[in-house]
Amino acid sequence: MAAASATPKDKGTTSHTKKSKDGTGNNDNDNDKDDNNKNTSTPDNKKPQTIKLDKPLQIGDTCKVLWRDGIQVLAATIVERRPITVNPDGSPKKKRQRRSVASEGAHEQESVEGLKAEEVEYYVHYIDHDRRLDDWVILSQFRLETLEPTNNVENGELSSNGKNGSSSTTTPGDSSSSTTTPISSSANSSTRSRALSRRRSSNLSASNSKTKNNDTVTTGNDGGSSSKNDDGTDKDSQQQQQQQNQQQKDNFRMTGGNWHGGSNDPTMAELEKEHEEITKVKNIARIVMGGWEVEAWYFSPYPDEYANQDTLYVCEYCLKYMKRTKTFKEHKKTCPHRRPPGKEIYRDGRLSVFEVNGRDSPVYCQNLCLLAKLFLDHKTLYYDVDPFYFYIITEVDDEGAHIVGYFSKEKVSAEDYNLACILTFPQYQKCGYGKFIISLSYELSKLECKTGSPEKPLSDLGKISYRSYWTHVLLHLLSKQNGHQNINIKGISSQTGIKTEDIISTLQSLNMIKCWKGQHVIYVKQDIIENYLKQDKRIRTCKSECLNWTPPDKRTKNSDS
Repeated sequence: MAAASATPKDKGTTSHTKKSKDGTGNNDNDNDKDDNNKNTSTPDNKKPQTIKLDKPLQIGDTCKVLWRDGIQVLAATIVERRPITVNPDGSPKKKRQRRSVASEGAHEQESVEGLKAEEVEYYVHYIDHDRRLDDWVILSQFRLETLEPTNNVENGELSSNGKNGSSSTTTPGDSSSSTTTPISSSANSSTRSRALSRRRSSNLSASNSKTKNNDTVTTGNDGGSSSKNDDGTDKDSQQQQQQQNQQQKDNFRMTGGNWHGGSNDPTMAELEKEHEEITKVKNIARIVMGGWEVEAWYFSPYPDEYANQDTLYVCEYCLKYMKRTKTFKEHKKTCPHRRPPGKEIYRDGRLSVFEVNGRDSPVYCQNLCLLAKLFLDHKTLYYDVDPFYFYIITEVDDEGAHIVGYFSKEKVSAEDYNLACILTFPQYQKCGYGKFIISLSYELSKLECKTGSPEKPLSDLGKISYRSYWTHVLLHLLSKQNGHQNINIKGISSQTGIKTEDIISTLQSLNMIKCWKGQHVIYVKQDIIENYLKQDKRIRTCKSECLNWTPPDKRTKNSDS
């Protein structure tokens, strides 16, 4: 079993150790670093001062915290609180009934009321570090002499960014207790706090009728006098606007792609705030999949029955999830699957890729989305996987095809996106699979006689991988050009499948493009190309001769898998 942990020094770098049969471990490489984050850690050379508190620390308080390695001290903000689950000697306290994250937030004040500061554990976000490092800590880890209490706190609730705001405390709707039944979509406004993650099929017809009703709402000004608020505003107009805003939320369809934040639309901004609030606390600590134990990075909206688990067990073949070790062991013995569903479209030695149609294998694809969300911060989840193809990258051995990563792709994309989400699971990162997945997406685009681009925004690691891939492809292409040949951006785009805007942005980062008479002109710098080639960077790319794939629009109905 492999253990995965993260360290602030590497900004979310995750290391893994897979146990051999004799119990010894061999360390694998770390995954990519996010160079944009700043390292604000300091060594803990001072003995902490003894400061007594009359009551628990508050949500929104900022203080330096001793990192789990016992050496580094990082500035952190308190995001959530709960009664401590272990005694000072390390023995577990009496087991409490677990609550979902949303309901736990609703009862947070009741749960810590009357407790001492040391009887509460605190979920903290380390400032200037990725959210994957957020963790539960105890009072002894705080350097209380650096405490900066929050101001203007109402009922101890703040938004997850530490600023004054209301918390989402709506209790989630009932969850499905089975992982073998596809979950249909709906827009139930009574479970708004989960609108970004899970919608129930029982409310689908209600939401459809609500859409029709909202389409015919009038302002009440058709010849009669309208009612007014105390401030003189029109109540009917205000009510209509509220209904329209709510309808826009209810009709907002989450896809299998990335979260589009930063919108100027107030409704979208509120949705983004809800998303941030709902996902601020990790609900699963780690997963066991295959021979690996991997620490989860982010919140994922698993059904309440399976959420808030220290360990979730996932079958690496069918992706069914379980919460008990016994169930997991029994499932491994009886699971009939040894590979993903769908058609194998690529084979190069032990490396194999399967295309899975979301329409044909909805349960598998839904489980894949839930699993991927544990490692993707800005991925949106929606149980309507029908509009997507999923491409599953695997390593094949005598036991079966072990999932390494995947990418999803819209069947029809108005923006010509050739990739919606991309993930290499932490235990397989730093093995070249990220670049392989990217190159595969472009090979598919070239077979479609199109250019493509990944759906934005990309994750932090996604940005690094894509920029590295684009740089590699462009510099190698330019190195093969004769100095007398006339090369333009459109021609490069046709050869590589990369959209012109991505080519321009990459060349701008290399200072190899200029604007002349209103047009972009490539300014080849041989020294940059030569220095890059000297590094002899070898990346794993898709081999077109190993790819057996036909574009969907050219397939017959019977051949579409």
